[in-house]
Amino acid sequence: MPTLHNSGEKKDVAKTVLMPGDPQRAKFIAEKYLEDIIQFNNIRGMLGFTGTYCGKPVSIMGSGMGIPSIGIYSYELFTEFDVDNIIRVGSSGGYSESLKIYDVVLALESYSESTYAKYQGGFEGDVIAADPFLTQKLREGAANIGVPLVEGRIHSADIFYRSLKTEPPYWIKVRDEKDCLAVEMESFGLFHNAALTGKRAACILTISDVLFESEMTTAEEREKSFTAMMEVALEATKLL
Repeated sequence: MPTLHNSGEKKDVAKTVLMPGDPQRAKFIAEKYLEDIIQFNNIRGMLGFTGTYCGKPVSIMGSGMGIPSIGIYSYELFTEFDVDNIIRVGSSGGYSESLKIYDVVLALESYSESTYAKYQGGFEGDVIAADPFLTQKLREGAANIGVPLVEGRIHSADIFYRSLKTEPPYWIKVRDEKDCLAVEMESFGLFHNAALTGKRAACILTISDVLFESEMTTAEEREKSFTAMMEVALEATKLL
């Protein structure tokens, strides 16, 4: 049945959901790749769609920005809509000098300073792994369509605009001490909710900017040009 944040019925949502942060990116993916689309949610503008990809049901839904937001939407999908798999498809800032804009990163683990997992479910650690089965399907999907992946741990941050300045900059400390390739803001909450509910979650990201260079992608490019990542995630759904 519908929840406070999702007006869909359980039958409207597929077992596998692709979850970008931006609801407009969800709309773009659904309209570009899915057939027989229905829209199941528009509460608070958080768009959700279901259709088929190569004959398999797939849903696409925005998560909003940050761990608290994806925490709400992913928890409801897992517990109220019987979703089994959520794949985050997002943008990320590169920490590693080897990364370039538009590189595709497969997150094996997520490190965070967030207290979300501690106070939501009693988890005391600061690193949570992606589901290995779902991660392997993303790896296989990428191989099937020839998309190279960079694999490793990512930083799931609570802060986008950091006013407290340190020397060296905080991101360098996280990169070097926590071995993080890149930064985003949602995966830690998603991985925790999946582990807590006995479901599966994975994360694939496109590098939208690198922190030691001035070049970055525009909002429109982030919405519409990260197609390699989208296609890897969709290929993975065919293998589930």
